[in-house]
Amino acid sequence: MATYERPLVGRVLSALQRFDELIHVVTGPRQVGKTTLAQSIARRWSGPTHYAAADELFPPSTEWIRNQWQTARRLTRGAPSLLILDEVQKVPAWSEAVKALWDADRREGQRLCVLILGSSALLLAKGTSESLAGRFLLHRCEHWSWVECHDAFGWDLDRWLFFGGYPGAAALAGEVETWRSYVRDSLIESVLGRDVLSLQRVTKPALLRHLFALACRFPAQAISYTKMLGQLQDAGNTTTLAHYLRLLETAFLLSGLERFSPGQARSRGSTPKLVVWNNGLVSAVNLQSFAAARQDSTWWGHLVENAVGAHLLNHLQGPSYEVTWWRNGRHEVDYVVRSGRQVWAVEVKSGREAARSGLEAFVARHHKAHTVLVGPGGMPLSEFFASDPGEIFK
Repeated sequence: MATYERPLVGRVLSALQRFDELIHVVTGPRQVGKTTLAQSIARRWSGPTHYAAADELFPPSTEWIRNQWQTARRLTRGAPSLLILDEVQKVPAWSEAVKALWDADRREGQRLCVLILGSSALLLAKGTSESLAGRFLLHRCEHWSWVECHDAFGWDLDRWLFFGGYPGAAALAGEVETWRSYVRDSLIESVLGRDVLSLQRVTKPALLRHLFALACRFPAQAISYTKMLGQLQDAGNTTTLAHYLRLLETAFLLSGLERFSPGQARSRGSTPKLVVWNNGLVSAVNLQSFAAARQDSTWWGHLVENAVGAHLLNHLQGPSYEVTWWRNGRHEVDYVVRSGRQVWAVEVKSGREAARSGLEAFVARHHKAHTVLVGPGGMPLSEFFASDPGEIFK
């Protein structure tokens, strides 16, 4: 692990060197190596660097950003210096401060490169779209893939499907209860408490936690909002649940996929399919051991299907792709990927006889759709998880 470097390091470093007229923004989940990535870039940077983190109990003010900026400016001599601001979304009005400083540098001919890191997609997106439009390049730091966990820790596919892709927890995988406690306390509670509840208006924090736990108990399953209301205490209404699902998605924890609609508008308000972005979160909330989960074919099938959905969500982010699901009567397709006018129906094979019938029913209604079968009889799981979905769904 100490010698492993994610491929994203080289890509971001190259982009910083080639596009120094832009602010570079790295966003992604907590505990997947954004800070480590920044430190690796700093070590390989040809000029001086300055790193500062806003991840404190009490967020600093915009004066903190100005102070860090001035420090990096003073370091600039012959080669441009690199300023790295970590968890910058914690600073109120951060984007306005960054815009003012960046524009001042451009007017004065300052040669300062800026790299911003953050764990909240919502707050970063809001700041970059409102204040930094046209001034930034976005890099996504996803959950660790199976290939990365194999290369870094020697994990086989089954181990990754159970433990997920959190590098900091990998050393604890030999003691499942210790690993489970670490993920729950250091990851889940940290994200919910620091990236969601402390930064967003949440009137029912217990409900948000219960909603997340519900999704972990039913991964890759479609649950209507009406059934959710019956499962959750103090559930309020469907609008509240839909809003909380969106908040959990911006923290890279959970998505409620909408049902596929052939028009441009998605079927909003429809029964969501709950997909957790990292299988490690599912295994941490539930109580099965690795061996018991592997022997339970039904549960393992849900883990595999959730991992497929998570792989799609992690790698098909942004406006170019839309990931949904489909059902018509007894026919169902696990995932539907749309890019422009191209549509792919994705079915995960885990021993269910109806797998191909769902694909056939979908194509019968949507004649131009492509089909992808993942699992026995189709693309092997190892091949799918080793592939970039962006290459599959071209």
